[in-house]
Amino acid sequence: MCGLCSFFFTDTAPPEISPLSLPDALPIGLDQGVEISPPRRRAQRDGRTFDGRVAHLRDHVVRQVRNQPDAPRRVQTQVPGEAARQIESFKLIELDERFHLLRARARVVDLGAAPGGWTQVAVARVGAGRPRGGCVVAVDLNPIDPIANATLIEGDALSEEVSARIEAALGGPADVVLSDMAAPATGHRPTDHLRVIALCEAAFEVACELLAPGGAFVCKVLQGGTETRLLATIRRRFAHVRHAKPPASRSDSAEIYLVATGFRRAGDEASGQGYETGDETGGGTGAGRG
Repeated sequence: MCGLCSFFFTDTAPPEISPLSLPDALPIGLDQGVEISPPRRRAQRDGRTFDGRVAHLRDHVVRQVRNQPDAPRRVQTQVPGEAARQIESFKLIELDERFHLLRARARVVDLGAAPGGWTQVAVARVGAGRPRGGCVVAVDLNPIDPIANATLIEGDALSEEVSARIEAALGGPADVVLSDMAAPATGHRPTDHLRVIALCEAAFEVACELLAPGGAFVCKVLQGGTETRLLATIRRRFAHVRHAKPPASRSDSAEIYLVATGFRRAGDEASGQGYETGDETGGGTGAGRG
């Protein structure tokens, strides 16, 4: 038998290969009702390193979970809470490393905080719970699993009752207001854009009520930037306004983040001219390059 035939028809069992395991940082629950399809075979033969293959499998599982028909809900309920938190937390870490938003002893409000990944990052970076440390208040319409050294408030941040609870928990003006709020996607881009802009407007309204002069505001928007009228209003109240897409955000996702720093109280607004703005994605509406 020729060498080629012996290669295909030999009775020798193939070598046993141990399966790759997902990193502990992303314990996606495959036994919790989420249907996962196998990744393409070529991804396992394209010369990736071991770490590269693990990262590919991790990203594949995350995409499969999120692509379920009721993905926004399943990500929070059927994926273990700690895993969902860690998936989202990398975005804030990367934004903070670029813009230096979360400083020691800062007072932070996290709007739309569930499942809590951004809150955990804020607690660690401002030193909440430590002597002379910062303060973090997380707000969401849905309940949030307990997070050490953070104040969790369930309710609508626009209501007077919840607003009063936020102010009492902060003990003073906020230094940073974060918003990762997102409405469930409809698949109709104009509708999804309007929903996201409405949430951004609500978060901006809360920020204007809570922020101290010089404070920062971070809010999720969609690719293409912030609606022109809203962006003009934000520019009048902040010295620097940029759009940025953190590397942790999926490349096929339309989400980007508006990052505004140097808050001005009412009466101190700028005309929208003569100060730095920037668009770090190249897709923002009306934002020049810094």
